[in-house]
Amino acid sequence: MALPKLDNLETLAVFLDFDGTLVDLVDRPEDVRLSPEARSLLVRLNARLGGALAIVTGREIDQIDGFLSGLTLPVAGVHGVVRRGADGRYHDSDHAILPIERLASRLEPLLERAPDLLLEPKGGSLALHYRARPDLEATCLAAMERAIEDIPEAVLLHGKFVIEVKPEGRDKGLAIRDFMAEPPFSGRRPLYAGDDVTDEDAFGVVEALGGLTIKVGEGESAARFRATSPDALIEWLNETLEACEA
Repeated sequence: MALPKLDNLETLAVFLDFDGTLVDLVDRPEDVRLSPEARSLLVRLNARLGGALAIVTGREIDQIDGFLSGLTLPVAGVHGVVRRGADGRYHDSDHAILPIERLASRLEPLLERAPDLLLEPKGGSLALHYRARPDLEATCLAAMERAIEDIPEAVLLHGKFVIEVKPEGRDKGLAIRDFMAEPPFSGRRPLYAGDDVTDEDAFGVVEALGGLTIKVGEGESAARFRATSPDALIEWLNETLEACEA
């Protein structure tokens, strides 16, 4: 379904994924760059929403801060495992601590055979990127499944050219519920935009709260609306913001 026309942003709480939603996906996560136009949009949107704008991402919070170049927003990082509220306070969820170094060591033989793969340790999770070797998707999935066989508290997320292991019990949907219980998000209608299967938990929560959900890019989704690309989403947000400002 085409993106909706909105005329009252002040009633919304807006939650946005980062990779594949605000920026295009790239081979190496560290090579991502947020365009000046997108950053300017976030600054204006945050002001219009009275601070009810948050990033909900698989990345760590400090990475997002770096990409935003001085703009500090509420962020749920590592798929909701860690969260910074609008008041600047950090909230660590009650989750198991995964043995990241042990997991990484179990994947070393695969990385030695296929150096184009990228293993990314995060604060509490571990991501195996295979965008440079999509032919190894099944091999990467099997290796990750073997790596966590004796770690019952670990769960796998299979996203776009990435397989990530994270602690059980947290997801993006729960992070949005937490945000919605706090000012300035509480009492507003949530809107969430994301591009990957890891965003489906968030779509479900936002729909249950009577909100708006936007899938960015291709693929099946529970989201009600669709933007064809990050550029299309940013263009729509700009047009919506300009209409409301007018």
